[in-house]
Amino acid sequence: MLFQNDTYSVLLVSSSEKMNEVVTSLLPVTDYWPIDTVKSVNDARRKLTEESYDLIIINSPLPDGSGMRFSMDACAACEAGILLLVKHENYEDIYNRVLPAGVVTLSKPTNTQMISQNLRVLCAMRERLRRMKSKQATVEERIEEIRLINRAKWLLIECLHMTEPDAHRYIARQAMEQKITKRQAAENIIRTYQ
Repeated sequence: MLFQNDTYSVLLVSSSEKMNEVVTSLLPVTDYWPIDTVKSVNDARRKLTEESYDLIIINSPLPDGSGMRFSMDACAACEAGILLLVKHENYEDIYNRVLPAGVVTLSKPTNTQMISQNLRVLCAMRERLRRMKSKQATVEERIEEIRLINRAKWLLIECLHMTEPDAHRYIARQAMEQKITKRQAAENIIRTYQ
């Protein structure tokens, strides 16, 4: 795939050897690796406790269920893009039930082009989730930094009887003079006055 840095790890949940061959033929190792295949919902659940995946493809029905509940549980538990292949006669009902969970549903019988297009949609969804997770981590780090700086300011106010603006300027000056971040300056102040 164009502009891709990494490969997408795939869990294929299917008891049909024919479908497994079709799907794996659409997953070149240059874009999708590793590819783990299991034949039941129970095996898939076990695999998810051991590994994390970017994409999960479920070919329903399975020996131990339709895969519908598993697809929704997996959506709630992990950040994988999930494709659920269901029989045509069950499509509307299952689609309506799994859509709120974020599961992409495809009616069978289908063709390789439809499966391939849906895999690309899942990859796009996965990239979006990665970006969102990265932004969330950045926001959480910034919040933690603000908390540390505020804690350091209150220690300066309490111990050195500074005003809040003076404490703020003191932390900024310490960071600049020592060529460190405000966070590091705040951590130093906390260690000193706590």
